Amino acid sequence: MKCLQTTLATTILLAFGSGSSTAPLSAQDSPSAGEWLQFGGPNRNFTVDTTGLAEEWPEAGPPQIWSRPLGTGHSTILFDHGLLYTMYRVGSPNERTGPWDAEEMVIAMDAATGETVWEHKYPSAIQDFGRGAGPHSTPLIVGDRLFSVGSNRNFHALDKKTGEVLWSHDLVAELGSPVLQIRPIVKSGYACSPIAYEDTVICFVGGPGQSVVAFRQSDGGVVWKSGHFLISAASPLLIDVDGQRQLVFFGGSLITGLDPQTGEVLWAHAHDAGNDFNLGLPLWGDDNILFFSSAYRSGSRAIRLERTGDITTSEELWFSNRIKFQFLNTVRVGDYIYGTTGEMKTAFLTAVDVRTGESPWRHRGFGQSSLLYADGKLIVLTEDGDLALARATPEGVTVLAQVELFKTRSWTSPTLVGTTLYARDRERIVALDLGKQAATP
Repeated sequence: MKCLQTTLATTILLAFGSGSSTAPLSAQDSPSAGEWLQFGGPNRNFTVDTTGLAEEWPEAGPPQIWSRPLGTGHSTILFDHGLLYTMYRVGSPNERTGPWDAEEMVIAMDAATGETVWEHKYPSAIQDFGRGAGPHSTPLIVGDRLFSVGSNRNFHALDKKTGEVLWSHDLVAELGSPVLQIRPIVKSGYACSPIAYEDTVICFVGGPGQSVVAFRQSDGGVVWKSGHFLISAASPLLIDVDGQRQLVFFGGSLITGLDPQTGEVLWAHAHDAGNDFNLGLPLWGDDNILFFSSAYRSGSRAIRLERTGDITTSEELWFSNRIKFQFLNTVRVGDYIYGTTGEMKTAFLTAVDVRTGESPWRHRGFGQSSLLYADGKLIVLTEDGDLALARATPEGVTVLAQVELFKTRSWTSPTLVGTTLYARDRERIVALDLGKQAATP
């Protein structure tokens, strides 16, 4: 059925606020497949257009290029022009009570060696880190600028070559953003990874009329504010709905589409996991199907978006509370979603038909896992530190290789550039060669 008819849509849009534009925007170039400039990779969907990956690994695992200590945190690793970028905090990787330093770092490293090129350090209060210390957000690279948001909503624009601060905002002190989210039981700090649109950078902020805020990339000026809805730890994505660019935010109790130029709320669809635990990045397809999922009190949904004139409507295709992707990512390949469903320690790798919600199989052996899809294969990194290579189809999964990579918790999706995989846990970062020649005994 149509879940947002015109009258209901109008009511919701008025309640949320339409936003207002204060500056013109200019186009940005899209990242190439050889770059990893944002959360989720080149296309923000954890899918990489690459070839040459090995079909199996030696018993000891894929060859290691380098390894170095890093620190706690869950920020993914960016790659740009031979440098790696991520965020971390000094502290214990294992103890639920720390100790952790009350500061965070943005770091640039040489991709070939892992050596530090520069670091930017700033104060950051310790929050509820019993399930893992922040930072949790992934930076964003646009041109020569790197944008990062820390656990306590310290927003920085840095020169990516030197680490020099170009501008910064304390979102709490300057914009009145809530110090922590209101409803979650676990208040571990900010996690939304910002996104670029033309000459703006956009992210969750929170507060009346400013659930989402767009900042000018050049000087940090506010371009627009929009929305009264609850925010979450999920990251936004840009989609194309029948020729119109829309910005999707998976909020605390619903998913929302906004005009990225003005912040106007275009549509909304309810999805309340309780305690604002909507954590995962939604997935979008050329068939106009938007998939999103939460654990705990909710489940998985797929909706189809359609534009008629200036109105966007959402049609719910299915909902299932038996499929619950908790907080690590999923991937879409063709008509199927692949991910690890379940809560806490009980999890299975599964396939889900995005059109119907049917799940043709479940596979034990991985637990909660981050996934990448490349060269017709899944790269699986479990939260317990095992790295695996697998082929997944609607008919089933075949595990090609598996090895223990890390000793501590890993909640960070790995990064693949060509055939080099960069991965981290709460203690170190490694570079591995997944190419065919490197895997030859």
